[in-house]
Amino acid sequence: MINTLYVEEDVLDHPRTQEIISRFHKAELIVCHHYGELFNRKAQNFRMQKQNSALIIADKKKQFVLPAPDEYGLGGDKNYYFSHMLNCIYDCRYCFLQGMYRSAHYVLFVNYESFAEDIEKTVNEHPDKSSFFYSGYDCDSLALEPVTNFVDFILPVFERLPSATLELRTKSTQIRGLLDRKAIDNCVVAFSLSPDNIVDNLESKTPSLDKRIEAMRKLQARGWQIGLRFDPLIYHADYQSNYSKMFKRVSEVLDASLIHSISLGAFRMPEKFFRNMVKLYPKEKLFSGSLEENGGMVSYEKQKELEMTQYCHLALLKYWADEKIFPCY
Repeated sequence: MINTLYVEEDVLDHPRTQEIISRFHKAELIVCHHYGELFNRKAQNFRMQKQNSALIIADKKKQFVLPAPDEYGLGGDKNYYFSHMLNCIYDCRYCFLQGMYRSAHYVLFVNYESFAEDIEKTVNEHPDKSSFFYSGYDCDSLALEPVTNFVDFILPVFERLPSATLELRTKSTQIRGLLDRKAIDNCVVAFSLSPDNIVDNLESKTPSLDKRIEAMRKLQARGWQIGLRFDPLIYHADYQSNYSKMFKRVSEVLDASLIHSISLGAFRMPEKFFRNMVKLYPKEKLFSGSLEENGGMVSYEKQKELEMTQYCHLALLKYWADEKIFPCY
């Protein structure tokens, strides 16, 4: 899967770096000074790199924990996100990362302890507040877990922080590490879900909907709280039927009492990222529909967005309580 490893010289001897090098012993190893020399350089071909992405191993210097975007709120007093990785092994056509980054290479920051220290510091600054920490904003939280072992590292940190909740956002079925350990009360494994036709046409390299549902079932059986993330909702001719069928399928397999939260929101993206993605995919039908720019964001025409989101919200109420549903209108 990974044929080239770039490693910052400062972390070349780090135990996590050495473990990854031994795992990909056949990969070409190139030492660099700073990951930005590769990741941020101009005139890169994102689409070409995506066909054979390299892994860049680096040391993050600052901004380990950041305030979460408004739409990430799920009821916590404080909401934050952190990114131990940049970029995703999947290739979803609607993903904003390909409009935000110049490079399709993956960046892994191996100084996990720095993330833990900043998370604990952030929680301790507001000891009387509940806080959510979202992993999976700039990557998939579980897709490369067999390589990174980051989740295995960070879960004990949150076990010490009962007022804080960790969300692991994923489309992955790499759940063995979670199944092999005791579930913790303040972790939510949140799966991004789409109907089969959207998975087949717009979510390249991802597990099928059925495989994601089965992964959630196994996690629930081990006591893990599950989050359902129907985001982005993609408008298409049969969206009402396709989303309704998906909601029903999920409800028939999962235990409603172990569903932590459900979020839904229509396709939307910062206008700058959208322009970059149109350049990458000038013939993509998804980007040529009834979209409009409003306040620096590109999304569906307001009436169409409301129609779709409200329909899906009402359809979800057949299976789950309204207080667990967080729509983004």
